[in-house]
Amino acid sequence: MKKALVISAIASNQGKTLLTMALLQHYKTKVRPFKCGPDFIDPQFHEKIAQTPSVNLDGYMMNEEQLKWMFANYMDKDVAILEGVMGYYDGMDKGSSAYDIATLLEIPALLILDAGGSYITISAVLKGMCEFRSDSTIQAVVLNKISSKMHYELVKKHIEKEMPEIKVCGWIQKGLKSLDSTHLGLDLKELEDEAIAEVAKSVLEHIELEVLESVMDVSIKSVSEYPFEKIKRRDALCVLVQDKNFSFVYHDNLKYLQELYREVRIIDSTKDEEIAPDAELVIIPGGYVETEEAYVRVKDSHRFKASLITHAKKKKVYAECAGLIYLGKSCDAREMSGILPIEFSLTNKRERLGYYKCLLNDAEIRGHAFHYSKILEAPQTDIRLYKVSTKNAKDGGYRKGNIFATYLHTMWRVTGIPFL
Repeated sequence: MKKALVISAIASNQGKTLLTMALLQHYKTKVRPFKCGPDFIDPQFHEKIAQTPSVNLDGYMMNEEQLKWMFANYMDKDVAILEGVMGYYDGMDKGSSAYDIATLLEIPALLILDAGGSYITISAVLKGMCEFRSDSTIQAVVLNKISSKMHYELVKKHIEKEMPEIKVCGWIQKGLKSLDSTHLGLDLKELEDEAIAEVAKSVLEHIELEVLESVMDVSIKSVSEYPFEKIKRRDALCVLVQDKNFSFVYHDNLKYLQELYREVRIIDSTKDEEIAPDAELVIIPGGYVETEEAYVRVKDSHRFKASLITHAKKKKVYAECAGLIYLGKSCDAREMSGILPIEFSLTNKRERLGYYKCLLNDAEIRGHAFHYSKILEAPQTDIRLYKVSTKNAKDGGYRKGNIFATYLHTMWRVTGIPFL
């Protein structure tokens, strides 16, 4: 019998990542991390700790059979820890909430609840969360920001009185030393293992792991048929740019490329590595290239830029978000490759955040977009992104000849690579 757990809360910034980190550290040699939703940062953090790639499970970009396949295919460890997104039910209007994932896969959920300045009200909140949907998989709770053992026992007493079926698994001390928010950024390799271990130990100090594990037993249901379009293997080389600047690559996207191509070669633009002349396709994923820190890392990568320009003249390029920007002429005063006749500018507010779709040859491509840049000038721009909840469309990229570049982040096993 394997064990699995969805870690969720009532909102963001409640301690999900902190508890996830601690449990990944505890189960380090036998855990597969997963992330509910389209996030790229948390999976990098997961992998840093567990030394095993984290897999995204997204109910908007994938249908139910595809989600089941994704979980079963990657559940190759004794334990699965799934970090939720926002609050437990947030995203259920798109089929992408932690609730949707947990109920579909029949995985128990744990809520981490902020109990600071409260005691009886926590029971009311928990009761409402459990009863909002009758098929909720919430089975356990950990209390965060507890001021003392006495405070914990008081809150626990009322939860057990009102909801005896819920396992109260322990508490996390208020004012606990944590990791700086900057550590949750992109330079995760610089985060020391000792610091992670120290924080994890503090987080788990008052948590009863035996109680928690008593609700974690799951039965992994295999999917008999491959629920995606059959892969037609290509006897060719694909070059994937993956480095500190272009790091937003879903783990399954990489595995998909390796199944699709005879060879997938990963190169580092920040080390000025060149694209092989015999590459059929170059993929430049999302990340950061428009910020000063990121731009400095790549602005003098002249050999990389020259090889990309040469490749793009006759061969295929696919780019997402930061990759789109790098293909353009400039972003404000920062000069990019100039391959596409597009100029970008950074804004003080988000241009997009959420699920979007675009139409390609009458087919709907679903994905997620999150960026602060906008297109200033783009002759012949013809990729339009549609917000899921509205019919309004805005410029979303550029398609011409061998180049397809978009703000949309997609799951390639679902959508395929455009124009292949």
